[in-house]
Amino acid sequence: MSNFTTQMTSITSPGHEVDEECTTEYFNLYKFYAAVMIVIFILALPLNASVLHLFIFKLKFWKSNTNNIFLFNLVLADILLLFCLPIKAHNFIQGERRSKNDTVCKAMLFMLFLNRGASIAFLTVTSIDRYFNVVHPGRKNLLRALKKSPQISIVIWLLLLPLTIPTMLKNFDCCNSHSNHEKSTLGEELVDSMREAVFFSQIVIPFFILVYCTVHIVNRLRKKTVGDRTKLKRAVFLVTSVMVVFSLCFLPCTIARVVLLISRVQPWSKTSQQKAATAFDGLMVLSYLDCLLDPLVYCFCSTKFKGLYLSTYFPFLVKDNQVPVESSTGNTQPSRNNVI
Repeated sequence: MSNFTTQMTSITSPGHEVDEECTTEYFNLYKFYAAVMIVIFILALPLNASVLHLFIFKLKFWKSNTNNIFLFNLVLADILLLFCLPIKAHNFIQGERRSKNDTVCKAMLFMLFLNRGASIAFLTVTSIDRYFNVVHPGRKNLLRALKKSPQISIVIWLLLLPLTIPTMLKNFDCCNSHSNHEKSTLGEELVDSMREAVFFSQIVIPFFILVYCTVHIVNRLRKKTVGDRTKLKRAVFLVTSVMVVFSLCFLPCTIARVVLLISRVQPWSKTSQQKAATAFDGLMVLSYLDCLLDPLVYCFCSTKFKGLYLSTYFPFLVKDNQVPVESSTGNTQPSRNNVI
């Protein structure tokens, strides 16, 4: 206990900006969290970078009328989010829930909110696109018209920027929202409520959209008695996988966030609040797995992309008749026999 008191004194001494709510007693557990983030970073960075390379230099995504543009932005958002993990891991190793430097802290919050929001947004948009292609294949829709233009991706990024503003107004990373509920002014309460609305809306709304798309695509498969069921089954596998990944990565931290907010506004003991904060931080680390699972779910669910990836980076695993060939449009396409 004396060691903890000493570290608390050094961390909260003049010149440091981290308050008691941003430190933890569970140093070993936070070192484990840091180790998990480092492993995710080491595995996910080369995977996403290699996928990004294929989108740019092989598929030339900007010339495509398919959802390659959305997938490219999904991978880009995941890569940008990955660069936050080493800094976050360093803080956890020091027993701190956020950086002591206020500028670094705000920059981290900006990157985490913007890029995770973009990752969820492009993941959701791609699922909606698959829903229209399967459930309403002949119907004209706004998304089908917009996705032919690369500008729609820029618009999505720009729309996400205002959502990061509430995180800049007051410390969010240590979950101080409504922590001094009785002493807070009306303006502070409004900022806290806006911040929490952004956090939950980024997860809850896309989740219900994914559930809707998944249910309707599965029902479409059940009703289809003739035609190409293989393609439809692949779509079912895709949206089901997305639901599993989304539920695994984002729903637990959302529930933990609710519990932590309750601990802030209710007369819970400091020990209970610390435990709730520790659980929330651990489940936030779990949410970073999304950066590793997104390319596996979306890119490698495609037989064509999987064949292209293997032939580019692991050619010794591909037979001669499975090597992709260049089409006249400049896009890379596998041969007919490419079934992996």
